[in-house]
Amino acid sequence: MDSETILELGRGSIMLTLTLALPVLLAAMVIGFLAGLFQALTQIQEQTLAFVPKVIVVLLVLGLGMPWMLSALTEFTREVISGIPEMILP
Repeated sequence: MDSETILELGRGSIMLTLTLALPVLLAAMVIGFLAGLFQALTQIQEQTLAFVPKVIVVLLVLGLGMPWMLSALTEFTREVISGIPEMILP
């Protein structure tokens, strides 16, 4: 197992992690921004007003995206496991 293989596995892992986390983080960021804008415009300073919609949207995005996320993780895991013999025996 050489350093190039390790770097490629690390890069693939990081890219997959970012790809899977991006929809959830973007949804939370947009809802947080909109809730903050609403609070600033109406001068309502209630903490749950920003928190509850973010939790609901994150759960909704996770629920809708879970099949895609699981298939991406499964495919990456299959690629890594099937590549183990090539990594060990050059």
